[in-house]
Amino acid sequence: MSRAKPAEAGEAADAVDAADGDAPRTPERLRRRASRLLSQLTMRSDRLVNEGLARADARKWHYAVLASLHEFGPGSQAELSRRSGIHRSDMVGVLKELAERQLVERTPDPDDQRRNLITISPRGRRHLRRLDTVLDTLHDELLAPLTQAERDQLMRLLTRLLEHHTTRAG
Repeated sequence: MSRAKPAEAGEAADAVDAADGDAPRTPERLRRRASRLLSQLTMRSDRLVNEGLARADARKWHYAVLASLHEFGPGSQAELSRRSGIHRSDMVGVLKELAERQLVERTPDPDDQRRNLITISPRGRRHLRRLDTVLDTLHDELLAPLTQAERDQLMRLLTRLLEHHTTRAG
């Protein structure tokens, strides 16, 4: 397991400690755990993104559905659930919100009249582009201390870890 020199790790952890309200010093055993660092960063990232999207009158699930429709085309509620990772029971409310805002359109599926096909509307495409800009700004804020090369490396490493654990989980 690779890790930073103790002084560097301690300095970084002290900054994190001060920011997250932990006691003045966090035990070394905790500071060197990737799972703890990832968890703390996830909490901060979620807060930043949720608040930023709320200012843009959106939620993460809105973005996930619109991005899925834009990239993969129309889909049923079940398909959108699989593509986005949003539970099917939650998808009903998300699609209702998006339809009320005229960001998606529902049409009967020509192959199965019992279900609807969901399509991104022109208004939804414009909203998605706006949300891309909002998220780009938020990610710049989240990753501010990193150079572009470090950001690219972080994305590659996170993707590799997620793919490994997703594949193992089935």
